Amino acid sequence: MFDEFREKLIGIVTSRLTVFTLLFGLLAGMLVYRCFDLQIVHGQQYLDEFVLEIEKTRDISSTRGNIYDRNGNLLAYNELAYSVKIEDVFEAGRSRNSNLNATIYQLIQMIEKNGDKCITDFGIYLNEDHEFTFTMEDTALLRFLADVYGYKVVGDLKDEERTATADEVMEYLSGTTRFAIGEYEDPEDTKSTFLAGAGYTKEDWLKMVTIRYAMNLTSYRKYIGTTVATNVSEKTVAVIMENSQSLPGVSVVEDTMRRYVDSKYFAHVLGYTGKISSEELTELNRQMEEAGVGTDVYNINDVVGKGGIESYMETTLQGVKGYEKVIVDNMGKVISIVERKEAKAGQNVYLTIDKDLTEAVYNILEQRLAGLVSSKIINTKEYRAAENADSSDIKIPIYDVYFAMFDNSIIDLKHMESEEAKETEKEVAAAHLSYRQSVYERLDQELTERQTPYNELSKEYQVYQSNIVTLLRRNGVIMTEAVDSEDAVQLAWSDEETISLSEYLRHCISQNWIDVSRLELDDKYSDSTEIYDKIREYIIAMIENNVEFQKRFYKYMLLNDVISGRQVCQILCEQDRVNIPENDWNAIFEGKITAYEFMKNRINNLDITPAELALDPCNASSVITDVNSGDVLAIVSYPGYDNNMMANSIDADYYARLNADKSRPQYNYATQYTAAPGSTFKMLVASAGLMEGVITLDSQTNCTGTFSEIPSDPHPPRCWRRWGHGNENVTTAIRDSCNYYFYNVGYQLSMGSGVYVETEGLDTLQKYAELYGLTEKSGIELAEAPPNVSTEDPMRSSIGQGSNSFTTVALARYVATVANRGTCYNLTLLDKVTDSDGSITQEFEPDVRNVIEMPQEYWEAIQAGMRQVVQNKVYFNDLAVNVAGKTGTAEERQSRPSHGLFTCFAPYEQPEIAIATRIPFGYSSDYAAQATRDIIKYYYGLAEEEDLITGTADTPDEGVTDEM
Repeated sequence: MFDEFREKLIGIVTSRLTVFTLLFGLLAGMLVYRCFDLQIVHGQQYLDEFVLEIEKTRDISSTRGNIYDRNGNLLAYNELAYSVKIEDVFEAGRSRNSNLNATIYQLIQMIEKNGDKCITDFGIYLNEDHEFTFTMEDTALLRFLADVYGYKVVGDLKDEERTATADEVMEYLSGTTRFAIGEYEDPEDTKSTFLAGAGYTKEDWLKMVTIRYAMNLTSYRKYIGTTVATNVSEKTVAVIMENSQSLPGVSVVEDTMRRYVDSKYFAHVLGYTGKISSEELTELNRQMEEAGVGTDVYNINDVVGKGGIESYMETTLQGVKGYEKVIVDNMGKVISIVERKEAKAGQNVYLTIDKDLTEAVYNILEQRLAGLVSSKIINTKEYRAAENADSSDIKIPIYDVYFAMFDNSIIDLKHMESEEAKETEKEVAAAHLSYRQSVYERLDQELTERQTPYNELSKEYQVYQSNIVTLLRRNGVIMTEAVDSEDAVQLAWSDEETISLSEYLRHCISQNWIDVSRLELDDKYSDSTEIYDKIREYIIAMIENNVEFQKRFYKYMLLNDVISGRQVCQILCEQDRVNIPENDWNAIFEGKITAYEFMKNRINNLDITPAELALDPCNASSVITDVNSGDVLAIVSYPGYDNNMMANSIDADYYARLNADKSRPQYNYATQYTAAPGSTFKMLVASAGLMEGVITLDSQTNCTGTFSEIPSDPHPPRCWRRWGHGNENVTTAIRDSCNYYFYNVGYQLSMGSGVYVETEGLDTLQKYAELYGLTEKSGIELAEAPPNVSTEDPMRSSIGQGSNSFTTVALARYVATVANRGTCYNLTLLDKVTDSDGSITQEFEPDVRNVIEMPQEYWEAIQAGMRQVVQNKVYFNDLAVNVAGKTGTAEERQSRPSHGLFTCFAPYEQPEIAIATRIPFGYSSDYAAQATRDIIKYYYGLAEEEDLITGTADTPDEGVTDEM
């Protein structure tokens, strides 16, 4: 028995199964021990020492080329800076969005705590009313929407996507199907309603969407970093580096920033740089492929030129990117470089413009505008035109100036209501609060009890009610497309003004013109009374949040003596909005100077500029060209703006201020603003008349004041000199700017068939406009509005009226063609291109568009008339250089001053330069001529610079005429 047991035991011990069991047991024990050692005994040590090696390829940005003026003065350059970038290193999963959003939000707070700003270069910004608004419109907006909704072509957009509002786009991008930026209604229940943007301020929400959207655009290329902030301080760099463990994917890299010298003078010419759009990406890569440079040269993270020379010369300035293949650890730190190809610097661009001349022209225009505005200000609340007054008699009431401080945001309204507000600010803020409440109560009474017909309301409440309807339409509450413009009640409101706002709104409800979905009704089947009550609530909430509407209160507070002009002046001082001598500061608080005097002093000393006032006139433009080459020596649009604030990444606050600025500083008044040329068009008409044989050098026309050759015309055109000029030939008619003479030329050009046929005259004017380059853009390398040659009334068109409409730069080319006697150049801003070593790689030669073949005696007669124009201006008498020119005053509407325009060339004997200067709503061409005279003085060194550029307003010279 025992032997049997022993044999079985020996059999078990010596069996293969036992051996394997013991072996596996031993191995398992070793594995358990090793795991215990790795995870428990030395776990933290190994975790700290762990390195995950990853190979990645990253671009090396090229250095953008510089931009210089014709004399080698630097206009645009690059500056080394630190940028903060983030890579998407987060693993896919349910918590990916929340982890990524938390990291981005933490990063934003770190950056902004140190005074730096995050990039908000997105298609949406926060406007003055703190509302999300698109930064673009029309086709650019549709392209942006297509990108947002993931379509390659705009045509694929659905109707609701095509018409999406900025709010709807923000909510879509923040939804759970996209970036999940927000909170659940019940934080513990992910099945509850997700509230897009909840938990963030609007500003932070927009930054979050901007960063996530940019990251999403490069999600198909792993390890491509997205720039979160540029030009950050060393303090921010230190904070981010210290917190790198809690900021996965975040890095600080050396970068370059685009910088502009004396930016406000050249912003319209240079443009700025910014993140590439999808349209630009496609177009630039197409250009690169066609040029044989390569495919996909640009990527969605690149910075490119936006407008101006930066855009036009993008591929020249950009250079060629390099690359490097690197090995990085799990924290993104570079361990080694496997391969590297250096970037090639962009080429430098030299322009034809003169930096000093451009700055002088800008300052001269500003001084002249300030003097003109100051001379038109009167110490009264309102301007009431006399019975026979015309647009040249318009004055600026000082109360309009006071209100402009609020209207164009010179005074910071938010600061007035803040804890830091000073005494006068608090007084005015309290008065505003009380006045606003009284207006709300009165408006509500009008909507319920009073129901005063519109035409019986005071001017103040007419303004309020018309603005309310405008806002209701803009916000979609009143559906504009549904409104029947021929409806009797609609006409009673819009045209006859015989019904109350209450009656109108109730009618809109009855006609189903109201979009009830915007009123947050408790029941979508609410009756008309409930809808009307909701509209009343909506109106008050709407105007409460509309900055423009709130500003209107200050106008009527001033007019109704609720606040005073003195208080306005004191707030300017309290907010440090004006840099003034201590004596003036004390005087306004101690009552030693009137508010009228104080404000005039500020305008005269340019403490408050015409652009800040944004009253007529507040804009101007001037273009100077070389008549023998087409080179543009100076092109100025006033006012300018700081393109440093737009470059690299747009400063959102600054962008919002620019868009709200009523002087429209981003608009190029030299190349985009079109208006009637007035009498400056008469040299062209003289050419047409002479070449077509309807006038000769010796023929005379007797100007009697009223041109009555067409008896059927109920309002026959008149000469600006109502009693007439008497006999005029072509030279004297240009000298005297005789409208009658040129009416007759237009009339005769229309009589080729023996009877008056308008199209004959208009076709002939079109023909000569073509010869002078006025039927197409000037050739300048900037965005330019197309010209419009008149298609109506050949007689009035012959004095530069009708529907004639041209830019200042187009008129500069035109007068240069007159100056050089027939050679029409395509204008240019480009002089040459050099490589980084300074070697010239390209030179730009004059480009002749066409040549006008006309007898020299015709040119002499026309130019003699222009010379006599200037000789008749007393303010040109002190010039040592002879100038030939032509004034042009064009009335747009009687409620605003006429446009002032002056074109000229100099010297008269051997023309070198041509100048066109325009002051929109500038009263008279003489004011534009006086500014041009100062420009000529500067150009030819006929006066000391400190005598011309004084930094104070230039009072207009006497001798202003009203010629058209």
